[in-house]
Amino acid sequence: MDGSYAQFMSIEPQKRQQMLIVMTVVVVALWAGDRLILKPLLSSWKARSEEIVTTRNAITRGQQLLERASFTRERWTAMRTNALPASVSSAEGSVLKTFDKWSQTSGLTINSIKPQWKHPEEDYMTLDCRVDASGTMAALSRFLFELERDPMALKIESLEMNSRDKDGGQLTLGLQVSGLYLTPTEP
Repeated sequence: MDGSYAQFMSIEPQKRQQMLIVMTVVVVALWAGDRLILKPLLSSWKARSEEIVTTRNAITRGQQLLERASFTRERWTAMRTNALPASVSSAEGSVLKTFDKWSQTSGLTINSIKPQWKHPEEDYMTLDCRVDASGTMAALSRFLFELERDPMALKIESLEMNSRDKDGGQLTLGLQVSGLYLTPTEP
């Protein structure tokens, strides 16, 4: 390094000054190029790469939705078909009759049914029913099987089972069920 410095100092002062000006201009140009061209370009490339990934993911999701469109339409048609009947009173009556049918089929004794309507959105309501029943394990199992296999749009929200005796022969069932009621749309 001492030799380079000695060589630099041996150059005429005017040439040395010109070299320093040129080196300063080169350094400033490199710095400006980095700040004004390279960093914005790299930032732009990174943003475009992220946008490309996001767009590709959206296209993939859209293709999957298109592939599942017929299934989704069929499922929606089934949900509309199996939703509770068109009037509120007949919907409630239908659910109560269905609970009665399932209890007779299973041998379960229904102690109480407490229906309650909820209106979370404009286009649908839910009929929430609290069912308290008692019976044997076989009767409870059969009742739940009938509930699950029925095409009516009912969903088990919660289920509690307790034993009424030491042996577990008699059980109580606390069941919270909700049914879907689609508000009729006017054409």
